[in-house]
Amino acid sequence: MGACGGGGDTGPSSGASGEPVAGGEGRILTLSDPRSLDPAALGNAYATTGVVGNALYGTLMTDPGGKIRYSMAESFQTTDAGATFELKLRSGLVFSDGTPLDAEAVKFNWDRLKNPATAAISRSEASMIASSDVVDDTTLKITMATPVPKYAQAVLTSSMNWIASPTALEKGPQAFDANPIGAGPFTLRSWTRQAAMELVKNPRYWDAPKPYLDRLTLRAALDSSQRYNTVLTGGADAAVESSWVNLDKAEQAGLPTNLIPTGGGIFMGLNTRRAPFDDVRARQALAAAIDRDALNQAVYSGTGEPVDTLFSKDSPYYSDTPLATTDRARAQRLLDELAADGKPLSFVFSSIPTTDGKAIAENIQAQLSSFKNVTVKIRTIEVTELAALRTTHDFDVLVSSAFFQDPEPRLWTTFHGSSAANLPGIDDPALNESLATARTATSEAERKSAYATLQERLAELTPVVFLSQAAPSAFSSKNVGGLVQYGLGSLQPEELWIQH
Repeated sequence: MGACGGGGDTGPSSGASGEPVAGGEGRILTLSDPRSLDPAALGNAYATTGVVGNALYGTLMTDPGGKIRYSMAESFQTTDAGATFELKLRSGLVFSDGTPLDAEAVKFNWDRLKNPATAAISRSEASMIASSDVVDDTTLKITMATPVPKYAQAVLTSSMNWIASPTALEKGPQAFDANPIGAGPFTLRSWTRQAAMELVKNPRYWDAPKPYLDRLTLRAALDSSQRYNTVLTGGADAAVESSWVNLDKAEQAGLPTNLIPTGGGIFMGLNTRRAPFDDVRARQALAAAIDRDALNQAVYSGTGEPVDTLFSKDSPYYSDTPLATTDRARAQRLLDELAADGKPLSFVFSSIPTTDGKAIAENIQAQLSSFKNVTVKIRTIEVTELAALRTTHDFDVLVSSAFFQDPEPRLWTTFHGSSAANLPGIDDPALNESLATARTATSEAERKSAYATLQERLAELTPVVFLSQAAPSAFSSKNVGGLVQYGLGSLQPEELWIQH
């Protein structure tokens, strides 16, 4: 499982068989509570709130097996290598209140995500669009700021994939959270923050007879042991998962699992905008000090896969350039240099309160305690605070990720100097040029060369320290069918059904 790294998802490994059965309630455990039901505030990935967005708003498109599959969109095409795109919607789409979901609604949502005042999680992806024009009710013409041939991936892995009613959004955040209007498979019945969200089947959903379930209950379970035990003992039907340990346990127990294998992975983002990590020696010292195998044992009981290279060996862009090499002597030498310059390394590790999040921070702190001239403090933050920190940049070290089936546009949004989603704030001309070349390359050889340069610059500049492969996954009880994800681990609730 840990060695996966290509395109396409695995599983389910077992589960309900035969034709889907209609009816019943699905109880799903998630990895975080949303702070708002506004699509702009929802992250479209396993570790954030992908299943919430999919339930309320449906999808424009997905990518099972790494290939684009259209849902509410009929097509999303470019004829000029990504300089412009044409989005065609299915005709007759309606929101849950019966009003039309048309090209104007898509334009409204995407323009809103671009607006800095919205503070959208997906602002970086939406900002790649220079302008858009409504051609007719089902057609939107998009002009890009710069050509992005694989822009469909940016749409489906972000909140751009979710279209909410403009009329409902214009009523303000409080009214919208009370009654979010989308065109998804479910509508909101009740939401008790920090507890449970209850949804019911949307009779106007475009893809009948889906959803198969009549009701859906979502609640966050941050503790990984609790997630696994709750599903195992029948207290929940499925869980969105991030833990290699739980995936391993589920497979051993013969439970259905679904994992999207990816390149890249989970990293420590080092804030290069301010001290101490505006000094490259501090970043290189940290990268040389960390033993990723030891972290894998401590956090994932050895079931994870440390990230040594940006791409897996089965990727066409694989290069054996190590992103970092554990070298305790070099780490201590750099730490001593910094101390001699009056800058002993001291930083705060901002950690989310999930089982894995706490374990990573505590293990890093423990590993660094064996070195001189370095001090680490841990600050626990809520998952919902992450979005704010991406805007305020008020952190020293923060765990984030850059994982992908196709590296474009994920690597561009993570590391390009002009990207709003560039968490470490790195802005290096050679790195920027390699990302731009890889984006518009017309041959695989040119693209591979550009990504080789990117890996060399990342290893030298060390804006992040990759720790382990991501585990965008889900598992369920044995009577559940339709355990399907897309993108960056975004569970599709309309596919779920339960064998009664």
